[in-house]
Order: sequence, then C-alpha cells, then structure tokens
Amino acid sequence: MPGKNSIAVRLVLVITLFNAVISAITLGYNYYESRDILQKELESKARNLAMSIVYRVEAQLAAVAKVTEGVVRSLETGKYSEQQFHALLKTTIETNPEIYGLAIAFEPYAFNAKLPLYAPYYYHEKGKIALRHLENAYLDLPYPYWDWYQIPRELGKLEWSEPYFDEGAGNILMSTCSVPFYKETNGVKQLQGIVGADISLDALTEYISSVKILETGYAALLSRNGTILAHPLKNAIMNETFFSIAEARNDPFLREIGRKMIRGETGFVHYTSLMGFKSWMYFAPIPSTAWTFAVVFPETELLENARKMSITMAAMGFVGVLLLTLAVINIARTIIKPLQVLAEATDEIAAGNFDVALPTTQSNDEVGILTRDFQVMEQSLKEYIRNLTETTAAKERIQSELKVATNIQASLLPRIFPPFPDHPEFDIYASMVPAKEVGGDFYDFFFIDDKNLCFLIADVSDKGVPAALYMMVAKTLLKTEGQRLGEPDKILCSVNNILASDNESCMFATVFCAILDITTGDVRFANAGHNPPLIIDSQGVRYLSLKPGLMLGPIMDTVYETERITLKPGDTLFLYTDGVTEARNPNEELYGESQLLKTLQFAPKESFSEMIHYISAELTRYANGSPQSDDITMLAIKMSANNASMDYEKKGI
Repeated sequence: MPGKNSIAVRLVLVITLFNAVISAITLGYNYYESRDILQKELESKARNLAMSIVYRVEAQLAAVAKVTEGVVRSLETGKYSEQQFHALLKTTIETNPEIYGLAIAFEPYAFNAKLPLYAPYYYHEKGKIALRHLENAYLDLPYPYWDWYQIPRELGKLEWSEPYFDEGAGNILMSTCSVPFYKETNGVKQLQGIVGADISLDALTEYISSVKILETGYAALLSRNGTILAHPLKNAIMNETFFSIAEARNDPFLREIGRKMIRGETGFVHYTSLMGFKSWMYFAPIPSTAWTFAVVFPETELLENARKMSITMAAMGFVGVLLLTLAVINIARTIIKPLQVLAEATDEIAAGNFDVALPTTQSNDEVGILTRDFQVMEQSLKEYIRNLTETTAAKERIQSELKVATNIQASLLPRIFPPFPDHPEFDIYASMVPAKEVGGDFYDFFFIDDKNLCFLIADVSDKGVPAALYMMVAKTLLKTEGQRLGEPDKILCSVNNILASDNESCMFATVFCAILDITTGDVRFANAGHNPPLIIDSQGVRYLSLKPGLMLGPIMDTVYETERITLKPGDTLFLYTDGVTEARNPNEELYGESQLLKTLQFAPKESFSEMIHYISAELTRYANGSPQSDDITMLAIKMSANNASMDYEKKGI
C-alpha cells in the first residue's frame, strides 16, 4: 500500500483538492451572482410596487387638497351668508366621499363680532352627513391652538397635519389638509380662517396593511416624524416611531434609515426589520404629506430558490469529485507501479550496492526512459566513485604537503618575541597572517654588526605556493646580502639584479629595507615600491614621505636611494603590507590608508603585541565576514626610553 508521501497519494490529493476548490469557487460565485441578480430584480419590483401605491395614495391626497383649495377660492371670491357657508360645506362633503369631514374655522371674531370662535364641521357618520361645531368640541383646548390650524396659519400655505386621533369631532384617526383663506380690504389681505378637510386614515392603513408580499413580507406607512401609521405590529401604530424602536435596539443603522425617511429620501437597504428578521426594504416619500411608504421583503424567502439550487449543485459537484477521484486512483496505480519497482531498486543503489539489477522495460514512455537513464547512471556512478576515491587521496596528499609548507614558511619568520632580550635599547614585534595556506608576505630582522639592526618587510606578487617559493628565495637573498653589504640601497640593488637575471615568471616583490643604529636611533632606509610606513613620535601619527623606488625583480640595474630619519627614545616606526589597507567589507570598499592612520592613533602604544592585535581586530570588524583577500603583515619597532648611547659607553663599545 503506498505511503502518504507517494506520488499516487499526492496526485489523488492534489487533483481532488483542486477540483473541490474549483467546485466550491464555482458554487460560491453562482450563489452570490444569483443573489446579486435577485437583489437587482427585487429592487426593481420593490420600486414599482412602492411607487404604484405611493401614486395611488398621492392621487387621493391631491384630490382632497384640490377640493380644499376650491372651497378656499369660493370663500375668497364670493360673499356667503351663514346658510350659504353650511350649504357649501354640505354639498362638498356629499360630492366628495373621499373626504371624511370638512370645516371652515374662522379667526376669533372674524365671522361675527359677537362670536369669539366659529367653526362649522360637516362629516360622515353612519352613512349620513352630520354637523358639529368645533368651537364647542374642544372645550379644554380651542381649535386655534391645534396643529391643523396653527401651522398653515403661520406658514400661509396648504399643509397636511401629522396624523392624530380626533376626540370631540370625528373621533377617528385622521389627517387634515388645511388651507388658509383671506379677505382683501383696501388692497390689504387679512386672514379670515382655515378650511380643513379631514381624511380617515383607517381605510388607508387597512389598504396598506392588506398588501401581501411573499409569505411574511409587508408594507408600512410612517408619518413625516417617523410615527408608525400602518404596520403588521398593531400595537406599534401611533404608539411607536422609527426612532424609538432604533433607540430600544441601540441600532445606529436603523436611526440613519429613519433620518433619510424624514428628509424625504428614497432608498433600498438591507436591515433587520421591525419584525426581527433580515430583510430588504424599499422606501419612498409621499410628496403631498412628506410621509414615507415602505415595502419589506424577507431575505430568507427571497434566497430560498438560490439556496435550493446551490445545494443541488453542491451535491452534483460532490458526486463528480468522488467519481474523478476514483478515476485518478485507477490511473495513478497503473502509472506508479513501475516507478515503485524502480524506486526499490534505486534504494539499494543509494545504500551503496551498485551491482543491483534494475528492472527491465520495453516501453518508450517516460518510465521506460527513466529506467534506462538509471541504468546508465549506475555505471557512471561506479566510475565516478572510483575516480573520486583517487582524487580524494591525491587531494589529501596535497593538503598534507601544504600543511608542511605552511609550517616551513612560518619557521622561516622570526616568531619569538622579544627576539633580542639582551638588547633593551629597542623593542620590535611583527606578525603575518596568510590569505591562503601559504603566503607571499614576509618580514625579517637581524644584526649586521654589534650596533646595526637590519629590519625589513616585503610583499611578493600573487599568493599561494608560487608566491611562497618566491618569498623564500627573496628572504634568503635579502638576509645574505644584508649581512654582506650593510647599506639599504646596496642590499636592494644586489637582490634586484639576482632576481631579475632569471625571472621568466615575471614575479616581483615590494620591499621596505631599513638599518637602525641602536646606539643613536639613526635609521637608514630604502624603498622598493612598498607602502609608506607610519611614524609615531611627539608630533603624533603620520606617514613617512618616501622617494619612489621600483619593486625588486622586473628590471636589472635598478638604482635605489638611501634616506635617513632619527628615532628618538619612545618613537615608533610601523611597517605594513597592502593586505592591511586593501582589506574589503561586504560592499567591496577598501579599508584605506586614512582609516589605518585613525586606527593607529587609538591603538595601544606601550605594548606592540596589543597594538598589532588591536589593528587586526579592527580589520576583522571592518571585513564583517568578507573573506581575506590578501596576506596581512605588520611590523613595529621602537627606540626604548632609556639613553641607548650612554649604555653603550658604559659597556665600552
């Protein structure tokens, strides 16, 4: 049985997973796309339904307003007696059954100087036309203080009142269309009163409540202040507002919808209805009264068909993925079986058994090609391992020889410090760190006679074994000629001619050669193309200014010139190779001479060992992990603070 990491298992898992993901994405896209289409269709249907009812209600309200304005024009253009007022009201009520009641409410003493108030009111009652005087109906609050009278009186134009229950007059839920009428005297218009036409809201609310939307949807009517006028929640009618319900629920979104309604806006929103379920609502204003009509569609009923279709498609997708998985398993077994046999054989090869027989195959498909390639690889591995064994043995011999060469080269350089413990007149210290196993840098110091110390530092071109061989020849020549000739310029000239006479490899070496008179501190030196040394004295740290000189080896008969300085007690001369100044950081930036000067200013001065180790640590920090590109060699020499010449006089030298 294949393991969990086998190709067959992974192939089945990947294909099954991808098919499941694609099916899920398709189902999700189909569901949300269907939902979006349904939402757009719903918005269109909701708008049409709402606007048809709004237009119907608006037509009724406009008819009432038109009749009311007609009564006002009659009053303003004609002269009516009391009987004629009553006849006008009664006739208007009889011919306009949509008007529940009609009143002419006069300003105080406007109808009769002896009557403070006068307001005849005709209305429908049990199929007949009844009369009531409003000045007698509102004993606790006279009609001039009612909104239906006050608001149009102040605004001077037609106004619909907020719905109210009219106790004492109609005793029903109603709204009043109020229009002021005037009398013109000597060109001045004077308010005479208000004509008020009442409509019964009971019939309107019953009609709106009867609107059927799906199974549980409904229509609602709200006043301009958000008071609920028609709604399936009967106990909320005239008792709740949109804002009081929003406050009770602590629902800011519901409050924002209410604000849009009272501003007369139109909208289509997704919200939790007053009945407590997720719904879509379309609301629109009724222009005449600034009321808001709304239709509410339950979301669950809208998406029922989309959900059923998605479930059906999900079931079909699951069956399809299952069948595809079975097919992939069958195909994978057919393809993977030869690979399993080949894998078992290659496991033996991986364990080191290169004589194992690989399965034979006659097919020309990828498995057959792979099998034949493994057969070729098996033979190649045998030959490669044989060659690798021989190469490794040869490399180990070379490494061993290089290690011996490293030890030999190190033994050629002075390594014991202090090197001359019986000479307290000066102090000297040096170090060399090769970039490879063996290097081309070297230093040396030796006495020419009892009071003259020759010290030098050199850098051979190239690195590695060739440079190391050239270095040993140059070092031997410099010491031999130094002890024989005793002057820096003669030493360099002689060694240069010896090296240049047989230099087919065109190698060369830069050398700084100096001779110190340990009794006086006088230094005679000559330079063969080497880096300028630094001197540390009472003036600080600075570079010596050297005369140019050609490196050793390229040209015969090159002339070198001896220069002189004097080291006072405590003065130090610091020599180095270009491996110090050309050290690189990860950005390939050189350490440089100026930075070496600054580092030497802060380095310890009393101990040469600490000084050179300090500089080495700074170079390592600057390189920040970059490999060493060149040999690093440093040498420092200092005259001791005691009077060297006095000591020699005491010794009789």
